[in-house]
Amino acid sequence: MSESSTLLKQVQAGNQLAAKELVDLYQVKVYNICVSLLHNIHDAEDITQEVFMEILLHTADFRGEAQLGTWIYRIAVNRSLNFIRSSKKRRWWKQIDEFLSFTENESYEPSTTQQLMEENEQKLILQKAIDNLPEKQRIAFILNKIDDFSYLDVAEIMNLSHSAIESLIHRARMNLQKSLKPYYR
Repeated sequence: MSESSTLLKQVQAGNQLAAKELVDLYQVKVYNICVSLLHNIHDAEDITQEVFMEILLHTADFRGEAQLGTWIYRIAVNRSLNFIRSSKKRRWWKQIDEFLSFTENESYEPSTTQQLMEENEQKLILQKAIDNLPEKQRIAFILNKIDDFSYLDVAEIMNLSHSAIESLIHRARMNLQKSLKPYYR
């Protein structure tokens, strides 16, 4: 029996210390996945909390067909995607508000302010390009390139074959290259 299986059995038995250990073990990676998909730290914190509430309430649903971490990360991806689908407009306005409040609260220093604006513009362009990828390409690309999951881990999380993930990431890179070409010489 693996260490994570033992931990899960303890959580299922109502062991509060095991539940805390489970959260501590996976919280950073779940949060990073949520931030990568949502682009908003506040929403990512909320979704991370929801993910762990779901996990702790539904530990009996874990069938052991995948690794515990893979099951948890799949829940994080699904929760994040559901959030995006249900609140696209609200999220867009919130990002604009955050950007505007960030620039208003900064003291004016010409070179620093200019650099910050350029960096923010580049981030927004890249973020938009990633957001415009087809959903499966976007998820595979974010999990692999931003959250640093291996192709095999991404395949398990997305419930696809290794070759399908390779193809999705390759197509995502090609699509990003095509959409970002006008911004680079």
